[in-house]
Amino acid sequence: MDLKTNSRLEKVLKSGQLAVTSECGPPRSSAPEGIIKKGELIKNHVDVINVTDNQTSVTRLCSLAACVHLKLQGLDPVLQMVVRDRNRIALQSDILGAASFGINNVLCLSGDHQSFGDNPQAQNVFDIDSMQLVQTVRRMRDEGRFLSGDEIKVPPNMFVGAAANPFADPFKIRVPRLAKKVAAGAEFIQTQCIYNVDKFELWMQGVRDRGLHEKVFILAGITPMRSVGMAKYLRKSVPGMDVPEELINRLAGVEKEKQAAEGITIAVETIQRLKEVKGVAGFHIMAIEWEEKVPEIVERSGLFPRPVID
Repeated sequence: MDLKTNSRLEKVLKSGQLAVTSECGPPRSSAPEGIIKKGELIKNHVDVINVTDNQTSVTRLCSLAACVHLKLQGLDPVLQMVVRDRNRIALQSDILGAASFGINNVLCLSGDHQSFGDNPQAQNVFDIDSMQLVQTVRRMRDEGRFLSGDEIKVPPNMFVGAAANPFADPFKIRVPRLAKKVAAGAEFIQTQCIYNVDKFELWMQGVRDRGLHEKVFILAGITPMRSVGMAKYLRKSVPGMDVPEELINRLAGVEKEKQAAEGITIAVETIQRLKEVKGVAGFHIMAIEWEEKVPEIVERSGLFPRPVID
């Protein structure tokens, strides 16, 4: 294998095995026990664990500190970084800080607009965008240079990822936008939650037509539904989310106390179907505040045990 980093995720993907990632949201507290507990729940069933960066623009324990707590527990975290809150100086500084703790994965994101969060009056930054952040980390790693051109004596050793939403409008630019992220240097992609599997497969056809599946590892996003109410909310209120009517009807046709179990079954069925799609390199399971269900989903999907990687 031609490995660029010490990342377990890179090793699993380049070994040709389906990768499994998941994520944990840090607490709205300085106490680390919450993020540690979440990590312990899923550590044996995933390859790496994303740590979100003030998701939905709500102030939380910072992603970098939460990643360090997971690293100290022997887990392999993915540092999520949004460009909303930091300029290029702070972003590069945090990348060095993460690398100093042996954090080997980073996911470069724009970040939800602050108007959705708990401090809507906050000023956003967006000094660089998410694609430029990808370029920045790759330059720091591969060239040993800051954006200023100055030398980095010990470059960060990071596997670099980005996000993709196959469902946002206009659909026709979704594949070209992915191509731009690949050209910027993204090595793995984690997608938006997939409920409209037909549309995702259409997007993947476009990905294959441009040969992008041979240039980047695509991890399909999976979020289990907990209720028909959740499905209706995601469909109506979350931009870029595509929840088909037939999925809502399926959940609605189940007794209320059984809807969560049905949601997990739907997630498992989605994974089983997407396993057969050429170019899908693994799955990113986002069980939001429902981390205890990740092991069940992984096991029922035939993705357990996880591979042993030296």
